Amino acid sequence: MALPKLETKTYTLTLPSTGEEIKYRPFLMKEQKILLMAQESEKDGEVIDAMTQLITDCTFEKVDAKNCPLFDAEYIFLKLRSKSVGEKVEVSVICPDDEETRTDVSVDISKIECNMLDDHSNIVNITDTVKIVFKYPILSNFKSTKNTKETEMMFKMIHDCVQEIHYGEDVYNKIDMSEKDINDFVESLSTEQFKNIGKFFETMPKLRHVIQVTNPKTKVKGEILLEGLQSFLV
Repeated sequence: MALPKLETKTYTLTLPSTGEEIKYRPFLMKEQKILLMAQESEKDGEVIDAMTQLITDCTFEKVDAKNCPLFDAEYIFLKLRSKSVGEKVEVSVICPDDEETRTDVSVDISKIECNMLDDHSNIVNITDTVKIVFKYPILSNFKSTKNTKETEMMFKMIHDCVQEIHYGEDVYNKIDMSEKDINDFVESLSTEQFKNIGKFFETMPKLRHVIQVTNPKTKVKGEILLEGLQSFLV
């Protein structure tokens, strides 16, 4: 006689990008095994593939993790992790008062939210008549960034996320532009104009949480801002 299947509890979350409420379930041991094996491989591509499949499966395929914004994927994964493994994680941080002493802080990841800064926009004005419309990064954009230099990664991310470039009334869609076209355009920008592009990535929605920390040596209290999924899973 076959063993009965165990029931898995379901929860709800609100997608940061759309405000839509969706159901999800914790990941199972067979899924956690795949994720752990991917992490042990130390290959970014395998880890991202495992996360992508896990997010899709645990949201009952309501979320297409291959194409959803990065901040949606990170938020969902954190919720899955909190219900599957535990709500508390220990993170190692450097105390802000002396910038050298490390200490561990317990963080309740069930309370972490995805926040957008007030001055954020996906439209970046280059001049009075030229602007760029960006789409948000997705998980697969980071599959081959290991050992990539910061400048090279920045140019790659810009190429991946450019959606349109507007010259006055003329609109150039991504499909009509080559990687060289985009790189030539970016390389023609002034330093200040390039900073405006960087601001899009710096201020876009992401996991943000302020933690309180006490330096074990000096007993001085301080605050540290944690950003992005990696900050909570180290």
